Amino acid sequence: MAERVWTVRDALDWIVGYLASKGDEHPRRSAEWLLSAATGLSRVEVYAYHDRPLSAEERGYLRSAVARRAAGEPLQLVTGEMPFRHLVIRVRPGVFIPRPETEVLVDAAIRALRGVEEPVVAEPCTGSGCVAVSIAHEIPGARVWATDVSEIAVETARQNALYAKVSDRVQVLHGDLLEPLLDQPTQRGVFDAVVSNPPYVPRGQLAGLPPEVIDHEPRAALDGGEDGCDVARRIVEQALELLKPGGTIALELAEDRASAFAEEVSAVLREVAVVKDLSGRDRIVVGKKQEASER
Repeated sequence: MAERVWTVRDALDWIVGYLASKGDEHPRRSAEWLLSAATGLSRVEVYAYHDRPLSAEERGYLRSAVARRAAGEPLQLVTGEMPFRHLVIRVRPGVFIPRPETEVLVDAAIRALRGVEEPVVAEPCTGSGCVAVSIAHEIPGARVWATDVSEIAVETARQNALYAKVSDRVQVLHGDLLEPLLDQPTQRGVFDAVVSNPPYVPRGQLAGLPPEVIDHEPRAALDGGEDGCDVARRIVEQALELLKPGGTIALELAEDRASAFAEEVSAVLREVAVVKDLSGRDRIVVGKKQEASER
């Protein structure tokens, strides 16, 4: 008997049902991404070419990928990539997976930099490099210095800058927060913005995170210290040494910490504001370094 011919539609329907039975909250989205990764079709083309037969190689990839997703591995790690703003960002185990909320951080940074010619930006805790690469990609002439304490993250961010064709304007350094830049005296006082999505989960809440997060994300990318703001405070302190007067700080924080942190940093920044994320939750704290006459 001839082997059954599986089409894209056959596979889509089966994967949706199987992942739903395994507790995937978004089984259709997962199925679309996995089929897209297996076939090279876009998620729209998965439906346009629904009667296209799958090759033996594509079926083999899907068997492995669906099993990994059903076991709870994040979809982005299974496929090795994810969409972020206008780019496709590569991700890998050991590197924090970008979230949609972080796209709002990029928006806030771009708004703050309007009118600045060839802005110079620093991004500590770069992870995959999605923020640094997006800023360079969307602001012609922007130069971004990104840092991370993880060597895997540094390598991944450099690769993403290369894929986005902005590696000539994105420099990725290995080191703790902004220390690699503070070690260079010529860098002090020259930055137009410091932008970051630092670890912001309070240490006492780490154990309660969903398994998909706590089992697959690097702990160092999650642990924000006692109240979730320890790393953010260090970034603000260091950023004040790097920024020009009037330069911008933009930080992503937990929804229940952003307002209190904004009030806290109002003592050292001006024009402090809280920006809501795509779900209407307080998420981004933005402020400017005081002018010399204001200190």
